[in-house]
Amino acid sequence: MNRIDDRFARLRALGRKGFVVYIGGGDPDLEATRQLAIAFDRAGVDVLEIGVPFSDPLADGLVNQLAAQRGLESGTTPPKILETIRAIRREAQIPLVLYVYFNLLHRCGVAQFIRDAAAAGVDGLLVLDLPPEESDNYEALMREAGLAVIYLVAPTTPEDRIALIVKRATGFIYYVSREGVTGMQAKVSDTIGTMTAKIRAHSALPIAVGFGISTPEQAAEVARNAEAVVVGSAIVNQIARLGRAPDMVAQVTAFTKSLMAGVNR
Repeated sequence: MNRIDDRFARLRALGRKGFVVYIGGGDPDLEATRQLAIAFDRAGVDVLEIGVPFSDPLADGLVNQLAAQRGLESGTTPPKILETIRAIRREAQIPLVLYVYFNLLHRCGVAQFIRDAAAAGVDGLLVLDLPPEESDNYEALMREAGLAVIYLVAPTTPEDRIALIVKRATGFIYYVSREGVTGMQAKVSDTIGTMTAKIRAHSALPIAVGFGISTPEQAAEVARNAEAVVVGSAIVNQIARLGRAPDMVAQVTAFTKSLMAGVNR
C-alpha cells in the first residue's frame, strides 16, 4: 500500500486528523532538507511535501518564492532532490509528496521522472500547473509506478469540475482554501465547510486543506472540516528566519509541534 493511503487509513482508524508540512527543497541546503524530514517524521508529521525549486513558481507567494530561490542558489536540482529522498528513506518512512511544476517533469522526461521518483521513495506528486484534462498519460504512468496523483481544488472551482478532478485523484485532495497564492493569513476562510462538503459529495478521499494556516488556533478551526491540515509558509518562514543556525532543525520542529497540537485538540 502507498504510504499516503496507509497513513490516512491509520488516522481514520484512530479517529485523528492529519498534519501535512510543506518545505522548500534545498532551503537552505539539501542536508537541512534531509535533517528536517527525519525530525518531522520523529515528531509525528503525517505527510511531508517538498517543493522542487523552480524559477517561476506561479502558485507561490513571497515566502515560498524566496524559499525556491534559496533552493536554486544552493544548487538544488530534481536529481539532487531524489538523491536526498533516498537518504531520507534510510532513516524515515514519512509519506513524501513532491510539489513540482510541470516544466521540470517535461525537462527531465515525464516517464523517467516518475520512475526515478518512485524508485527514490516518493509517494505522490502534486503538479501545480497540470490540469486533469491534459494528464491522461501522466496519470497512467503514475498508476504504473504506484504514486498518488494529487490534485488541487480551489474556492472558485465549479461543482461539475470538482467532480471531474476528484474522480481522477488518488491519495488525497488538496483543497486550496483561498484564492491567489500561498502565504500566511490573519484568519481562515469562512467557506471551508461549504467547499469540503461539495468535495465529499463526489469523493471519499481524504481532504487536506492548506494556504494561509499559520497558528495552532487556525489549524484547529480548519481540522473541524478536513481530514488533514497543511502548513507551509509559516514553517518556511521559520526556516528563512533561522537559516543555517545550529539549532534551526530543533527550533523549526518545535514550532511545527505547536501547530500539530492544534489539529487534534
